[in-house]
Amino acid sequence: MLTQTTVLNTVHCSGIGLHTGVPCNLTIRPAPTDSGIVFIREDLPQKIRIKAHIDNVVDATLATTLGRGEARVSTVEHLMAAFAGLGIDNAEVDLDGPEVPIMDGSSEPFNTLLKKAGIQIQDKVRKFVIIKRPVTVTDGDRQATLLPSNDFKISYTIDFNHPLISNQYYLIQISNGNFEREICRARTFGFLKEYEMLKAKGFARGGSLENAVVIDDTRVINESGLRFSDEFVRHKILDSIGDLWLLGAQVIGHFVCYKSGHTLNHKLI
Repeated sequence: MLTQTTVLNTVHCSGIGLHTGVPCNLTIRPAPTDSGIVFIREDLPQKIRIKAHIDNVVDATLATTLGRGEARVSTVEHLMAAFAGLGIDNAEVDLDGPEVPIMDGSSEPFNTLLKKAGIQIQDKVRKFVIIKRPVTVTDGDRQATLLPSNDFKISYTIDFNHPLISNQYYLIQISNGNFEREICRARTFGFLKEYEMLKAKGFARGGSLENAVVIDDTRVINESGLRFSDEFVRHKILDSIGDLWLLGAQVIGHFVCYKSGHTLNHKLI
């Protein structure tokens, strides 16, 4: 689509933050052209507005956190991926807590919510970032690259020293609703042996088998198992889509990642 869009109707959801464990009510409302995605901390006295833009990223430890002054909104990537997957450029997101609800650990609940809201076509041309030459950032053996392409696609490789995950690769061209079919249901994941350590450091306080895939030394301990055999790499793609939407424009290029994460994604864009 060449024109900007927003949501047609106001929609709501509630949940807890994955890392803070703090309950949060979230409302998504229509917004005018060129406004982008804006988070509004309704629980703060001045109702601080934080635009979802790479310039406002203040932390990338285990999630993407946006900030303005002392105000923070963390774990925005799953909601941002849903906006990107449906091509929604402009929206206001009211929330009464410091972290976007984790829901089931994927983008599917947000995708469903946004489809319920409907999409309003607006009367201004969408912004695009067209990759003209290769751009690469590295960190040790990790790498993220943007290459010229006629469309938007992502190829991603993960490599974990774990018998269940090991090396996984996935390539997807984001078009014709395949984000919803192939990516948005992939959940965040973590290792059981790291859970207590993360909690001690202030992370994963809202984590559970209801909102994450949890892996012990040999298997997935969630009774329902995996949604895809390669759900792990698909979720990494989901995170990357959310991070790239922080450019405030549709990328026309090929995003190639090897063991990347939020920090390297942000460094690249």
